[in-house]
Amino acid sequence: MRALLRRVQRAVRSLGLRWKISALLAVGCALVAVTIGVLIHEARARQVADAARRSAIEQLVRVGQVYELTGKLDFDKVGEADARIDCPAVPPALRRAALGGLRTTYLDLTGPRPAVWAARPIGGSHVLTVRHPLAAEKAELAELDGLLIASGTGVVALAAGGGALLASRLSKDLRTAAETARRISAGDLDARIGPSGVPGTRNEVTELASAVDTMAASLQRRLVAEQRFTADVAHELRTPLTGLHTAAELLPAGRPTELVRDRVAVLRTLTEDLLEVARLDADQEEPRLEAHRLGPLVASITRRSGVAAVVDGVTGVTDEAGEMLGAGETGEAGGTGEAGGTGEAGAWVRTDVRRLERILTNLLVNAHRHGGGPVTVSVSGTSVTVRDRGPGFPATLLREGPRRFMTGAAERGQGTGLGLTIAFGQAQVIGAEVILTNPAPSGAAATVTLPAA
Repeated sequence: MRALLRRVQRAVRSLGLRWKISALLAVGCALVAVTIGVLIHEARARQVADAARRSAIEQLVRVGQVYELTGKLDFDKVGEADARIDCPAVPPALRRAALGGLRTTYLDLTGPRPAVWAARPIGGSHVLTVRHPLAAEKAELAELDGLLIASGTGVVALAAGGGALLASRLSKDLRTAAETARRISAGDLDARIGPSGVPGTRNEVTELASAVDTMAASLQRRLVAEQRFTADVAHELRTPLTGLHTAAELLPAGRPTELVRDRVAVLRTLTEDLLEVARLDADQEEPRLEAHRLGPLVASITRRSGVAAVVDGVTGVTDEAGEMLGAGETGEAGGTGEAGGTGEAGAWVRTDVRRLERILTNLLVNAHRHGGGPVTVSVSGTSVTVRDRGPGFPATLLREGPRRFMTGAAERGQGTGLGLTIAFGQAQVIGAEVILTNPAPSGAAATVTLPAA
């Protein structure tokens, strides 16, 4: 029984709002219809019973009077009824009541031969009975029950249909609100629910739509202001940094000059990253998608990144000197990564080489700077995985994704937090997906899945 109840509860929970409202209205109307039907049936049954008992008593009185005067039963006085003395079919309870000196009746509407009995004592030890059949009355009650069932079913069906139409509108408005919220969450800040329901009316759904639209508009204003601020700051810094870089190049050689040049280079990189983030935020990036073999492309990008990394799952790739780079060898800066041979070089993918290089370079630099060696790059189908053996990504980063100027945890090192932000943004531009994980036993892994060519 408990298992059945749990299955019913699960089934109810799995229903949508539309069907829950329809079922609730149908059940409510069914209960009302059943209650009204039972009351009507009982009232009509009491009317039939009272009328039958009165008729049987009247017939019993007339027959008794005639019998006392003539000593015979006058069947003309009873019509369809059956008058007898000491009838063997009389109910035992009625016989005992009559022999006890009572004039009483007995009603039976449930048996195959419905009838009403009336009995009285006569001659001391005899019982005079009158039996009136009630087949017509029982048929009338059955017909009444049929009409009540038909009308109740119709009312329930209309209620369920009306509830479905009402809930359909409500469910549609709520689905529209949910879809708009998902679009806003995905970055479509222009998405709005708009007016819903009957014009000029306000209800809970209308208020919800208005609240979501107001929230979206406020969020859009804040994000646009942030994006504009980031772009303005980067543009304003670019000109003085260019002059500062030129001036640093004119300084005499020495350790102080190296420190100045290093810091200027860091500032220039940060400024370029900010400009790139601003362009990604403004959706101004247009990819140039072409078909490429993923293995040779990854090997070439790894070498140009300047990060010492082990390339796994790629064979048949030559370096700049024309020597074969086998699977498991280290790819470092300086190679061209042209394909040579027919080994396992990954699948064909459709991508923008420059943006893919930006993504993988940022992931490699992040793994080298904040993780622990060795750093490995593996190719499987249309996916590339960059893995280190460090402390792993922080839980906040895995749960919420990268946030600019937030590195997540001290053990991952210090930085601007823009590398992963740019990687995710460029991946969205080329239709790729980046997934961050902490595989066992240790380390962090970033997997880039590209669309197949």
